[in-house]
Amino acid sequence: MSIILHGVNVSPFVRKVRVALAEKNIPYELKPQVPFGQPPEYFAISPLGKVPCFQDGDFTLPDSSCIIAYLEKVHPKPALYPEDPKQYGRALFLEEYADSRLVETLGPVFFQRGVRRVIFKQEPDETIVRKKIDEEAPKVLDWLEGQVGDREWLSGARFGIADLAVASPFVNYGHAGEAVDPKRWPRLAAYLQRVHARPSFKALIEEERQTFKPA
Repeated sequence: MSIILHGVNVSPFVRKVRVALAEKNIPYELKPQVPFGQPPEYFAISPLGKVPCFQDGDFTLPDSSCIIAYLEKVHPKPALYPEDPKQYGRALFLEEYADSRLVETLGPVFFQRGVRRVIFKQEPDETIVRKKIDEEAPKVLDWLEGQVGDREWLSGARFGIADLAVASPFVNYGHAGEAVDPKRWPRLAAYLQRVHARPSFKALIEEERQTFKPA
């Protein structure tokens, strides 16, 4: 096995790539690397010091979006990007929205209740948690509810890049003991349940639950 993915399993960005690798049935090795306290040699392959970083022999590539785009070129089937230009553009934006706004909104909830509690053995700051859940998350979830609508998949006719990007941060949200209210956001809740039930997601979620259990 020559492919190595540097990262930690509970990172939403590492999970994105792992799901893509699973969907494409590409074998790999996950080499543990946390996004803090990185050794100097890690910056040689990931200049921003972030995870994940993909390595195949002497070829290295950081950033989840770049990695998956590369995988699509090397292993085009099954496709994770829509062929239709409009759906393609929309899928790319949804990926960007998930990687930025969604992670910025849900990520701190997991950091407080997951990383601080499990890794640093500190009590979570529930003031930060409540602000994210009560003030910021509803706007994001309202928008995503509209984007899901009556669609089965956000990426087009089949599961793809937008789906794995949007669904990944919600796994962390679940590890923090939170879930999308199906009464307020029924389409989004059903959609996430559908995505997380896919074998590529389900296996990783079960793996991660062994470490990050709701407080």
